[in-house]
Amino acid sequence: MKWRRLLVLSGCLVITYYLLGQSKEMDAYIMSLKSEPAQATFSQIVYSPHDEELRKQIHLEAEKRRQAPIDAKSDRVWGLIPGYNGLEIDEEKTYKLAIKEGKLDDSTIVSYEVPPAVGLDELKPREIYKGNPNKPMVALMINVAWGDEYLPIMLDVLKREDVRATFFFDGTWLKKHLEIAKQIQAAGHELANHAYTHKDMDKLSRYNAIQEMSKTQELLSTGLGVNNTLFAPPSGAFNQDTVNQAAELGMRTILWTVDTIDWKNPSKEQILNKIRAKVTAGSMILMHPTESSSGSLESMIQIIKGKGLVLDTVSELLSPKRVPEQKLSNKTPSSLNVH
Repeated sequence: MKWRRLLVLSGCLVITYYLLGQSKEMDAYIMSLKSEPAQATFSQIVYSPHDEELRKQIHLEAEKRRQAPIDAKSDRVWGLIPGYNGLEIDEEKTYKLAIKEGKLDDSTIVSYEVPPAVGLDELKPREIYKGNPNKPMVALMINVAWGDEYLPIMLDVLKREDVRATFFFDGTWLKKHLEIAKQIQAAGHELANHAYTHKDMDKLSRYNAIQEMSKTQELLSTGLGVNNTLFAPPSGAFNQDTVNQAAELGMRTILWTVDTIDWKNPSKEQILNKIRAKVTAGSMILMHPTESSSGSLESMIQIIKGKGLVLDTVSELLSPKRVPEQKLSNKTPSSLNVH
């Protein structure tokens, strides 16, 4: 019996020793939990002095570069004026990219465009004479109903200067010159509607006016695969009925800001003086394939570029999209002096 008591006693001692050991491990575990900090939320993270300074500088840069969007509007004199997107800096993406690249400059600033609350589609149809004056872009409008011999000269200049223009085709001309129109299209230019027989639209009945527009619209669609949205009334003759009828066919009525009046055969210097004096951001410049415009086109483009303006199509000008910085300047990214 004595050995049984010894056996029980030994077992109790083993169990007691084990429990004491477990207790010590448990105490140690509890102490470790108490000493370990809780998982920090994003707002609770404490950055190094450098990181915090970087975030501050990014925020200051965002405040400096922020540009509010501009709504489209209906102007008493200029008809509809398109809106223009605003600009915001994405501070978090900019921070991450600046950390990754080890610098904060133009190349690591991440921005996004903010659309205006009111666009052209929210306004009642009206004619359009120009783009938004805050958009540093100009569009060349080339109305084509004659002057085939001058088109190759103009196309060569546009290619050499890397400029896209908008060609408004008279339907009767287009029907006879689809191959030339295809060459213009292949060069990257925009093709649009200039009615069918060059009549004054404001003098036509509703039926005849819609026929003038729809016949050319059909040629653009079936002959060239163009889903056109622009209509330039011949001789600039239009009324509100014209505007409404064009809108029914999915087109905006386009006029011009600056007219070269090249059909009067002005001298090259007369045209260039007008471009120097009158062309500003948002201008739409009207011309035709004539001797005057074809001979002046290269210098016209160079004057416009010299004003710091980009040349593109009418649709691009009317779009609220901002002009990319790389199109405005070929300068390398400027440092923001962040160390």
